[in-house]
Amino acid sequence: MNIDIKAIHFNLPEDTKNYLDTKIKRLRNAENMIIDLLFTLTKDNGYSAEATVNFRWGVSVHVKESDFDLRTALDKMIDKLDAKIIKEKEKEQKKR
Repeated sequence: MNIDIKAIHFNLPEDTKNYLDTKIKRLRNAENMIIDLLFTLTKDNGYSAEATVNFRWGVSVHVKESDFDLRTALDKMIDKLDAKIIKEKEKEQKKR
């Protein structure tokens, strides 16, 4: 699983990067299904956290969350991402 984290309009603090790494560990149960996990964190009037997941069977999932606090935006985004990954995993298992 390739993980790419981009910060736009700000430098990502090391403690926030470590926080995101611990949140990514929640997604390890789907590690064998994911090819790429791409994060884009943007600071404008608050923070925007986006994630794109590319699955090995060619499907992509994109989620986006915004908040005035970066960690809150990350929490919301990871929760949505986890739900989308579970849903996509169930769809793929039904096809088999």
